[in-house]
Amino acid sequence: MDFSFHFYNSMAETGALMALNRLLGDAQTPPVVVCIGSDLSIGDSLGPVAGTLIRRNTEGFNGYVYGTLKNPVTAKEVRYVGEFLKKTHPKSKIIAIDAAVGEESEIGLIKISDGALRPGSGANKKLGKIGDVSILGIVAKKSAFSYSALNLTRLNMVYSMADVIAGAVSSLLLQRDDRQKVVNA
Repeated sequence: MDFSFHFYNSMAETGALMALNRLLGDAQTPPVVVCIGSDLSIGDSLGPVAGTLIRRNTEGFNGYVYGTLKNPVTAKEVRYVGEFLKKTHPKSKIIAIDAAVGEESEIGLIKISDGALRPGSGANKKLGKIGDVSILGIVAKKSAFSYSALNLTRLNMVYSMADVIAGAVSSLLLQRDDRQKVVNA
């Protein structure tokens, strides 16, 4: 099941939160968030910007967010991070966040899907999959030179998309943390 929201839509954050709650179901443990990307390219920085905003929005939260501007998780590291997460958080669902390329009409869409994402696929890289639920922000048009397109992406769009994603994920994490505290009380 896939959900899509344009970042300009004033209800995108609420819709994304509802989609995440539906896809995660009644998981008993808070999800772990992995934000993939690099601060070396504006278009590829969606994940680390979102991770930084999620961390800021959820201070005191009893959970885990990997991949920020200070400590990014790049596509090349996904295989190792995936193995680490399986060992460290075996009962937690993984939410993976990454930038993506798509059709010109899709630029600005935030796509939330049930299942893993494959970082680097827009740049024709064959890397591992990660996540139980994936969030992709379409930041540029897919072309033979997708990597170049990521470097020409506007920072305002990437930041705005990351802000919507971070708002939804932060609300989700705080909701689920509160539920966990009630269950453990």
